[in-house]
Amino acid sequence: MAAIKAHLDFVPVNGGQGRTESGYNIDILNGEDSARPYELLFMALGSCMYSTFEDIIVKKRLNCESVQIDVSGEKRTEVPAFLQTCDIKFTVKGADNPDGFRKSFDLACKYCSIFQTLKKVAEMKPEIVFI
Repeated sequence: MAAIKAHLDFVPVNGGQGRTESGYNIDILNGEDSARPYELLFMALGSCMYSTFEDIIVKKRLNCESVQIDVSGEKRTEVPAFLQTCDIKFTVKGADNPDGFRKSFDLACKYCSIFQTLKKVAEMKPEIVFI
């Protein structure tokens, strides 16, 4: 099993910075110009879903102009306030085969590890639309 690593440094009240093993840095909890934890979680979900989706559409030789991903959710009110619902919407522009993209999207939901992890605690609401 491959280890996944990230390093975070925080200063109380001033937020901090996260650093990935690949050298990417992101400000966290440091005012309006930094990421919040659920934003990072949703970005991780969207990027994992897209990576899985892209692998499938490339293998199927499907083409499109672009894919936009919107992720939102609601937390439970009780403590701990973990995720209750999660909406993930893929908007595919210029798809050459919408039915093939729909099937690929369903497979991406099935095989995306972060989607499947979150599915254990939240109601997942995936959607794909075409423009």
